[in-house]
Amino acid sequence: MSSSSNSASLEDQLREAILAKPDAVLQDQHLMNALVAANERAMGSNVVDLRGIAMERMAARLTRLEDTHRSVIAAAYDNLAGTNLIHRAVLRLLEPEDFAAFLACLEQEMPEILRVQSLALVLETAQPGGAEIERKSGALKLSGPGFTESYAGQPGSQRIVTLRQTQGGSPRVYGQKAEWIRSEACLMLDLGEGRLPGMLVMGSEDPHQFSPMQGTDLLAFFAGVFERAMRCWLS
Repeated sequence: MSSSSNSASLEDQLREAILAKPDAVLQDQHLMNALVAANERAMGSNVVDLRGIAMERMAARLTRLEDTHRSVIAAAYDNLAGTNLIHRAVLRLLEPEDFAAFLACLEQEMPEILRVQSLALVLETAQPGGAEIERKSGALKLSGPGFTESYAGQPGSQRIVTLRQTQGGSPRVYGQKAEWIRSEACLMLDLGEGRLPGMLVMGSEDPHQFSPMQGTDLLAFFAGVFERAMRCWLS
């Protein structure tokens, strides 16, 4: 059999296969791209395929829409996960029956619930000393007046939450874990009239967990619940 006969037989077989399953051709992206490219070559350089250009633009737009859709879905899942974490943390805050149990919860359970490596409650006091109180709880830190606003970097500001990245936390706040901290959230606490303010600080080894570009609504809500719980213990 001659080569021309073999070629004709192959073309007939290919034609019959395509006619038998045309949907398979349409669903194969690489095959369709090859057919479009062959059509453009056949038209020559003097012909502009407006339909092809329109299809390419529509395909590019569809790709952008799909990317946006995936981003929206991912953001929704992240927000739901964050909401669930805060809800669990709030419920746990309501369980301790005394202040010692409350501090133990902050030190032992709350970091795991909030998925952070360290959590510190900083209370300002005008009274000297306080080392003995700190030794009883690794989560409680006492400081002089003005420390919380200075640490959060917002003197005179009404902002409740500060999110930032860092190349290591403060040993005064994090103790031995300070060198591993790469991002942190500072939650300012209003402990009531006649009391100095406080601050709840969350530290993470993940530099992307807390960033100035993130929303702060959930953490502001948590700060509001936390400061009200503290007012009860301090009354």
